[in-house]
Amino acid sequence: MPCLIKKILFTLIFNTSLLTMLILGIQNSSNKNKVNFFFDKTVPLPVSFIVGVSFISGSFLGGYLTTTDNIRKE
Repeated sequence: MPCLIKKILFTLIFNTSLLTMLILGIQNSSNKNKVNFFFDKTVPLPVSFIVGVSFISGSFLGGYLTTTDNIRKE
């Protein structure tokens, strides 16, 4: 069980630090775009922020799924 807690904490800390570096890095970005949802559009966001957040959310989801898969096997 302590190993699972370590994996969860590592995933959270790693992805939070990536998000912090992303926010600090895109402050002077001038290319902005809107994201189209089914019913509405977002405010203009920097393209690098959109790509970075999708990468970070995929990384977080992958870490979470592997951790829950290990819990099911035990």
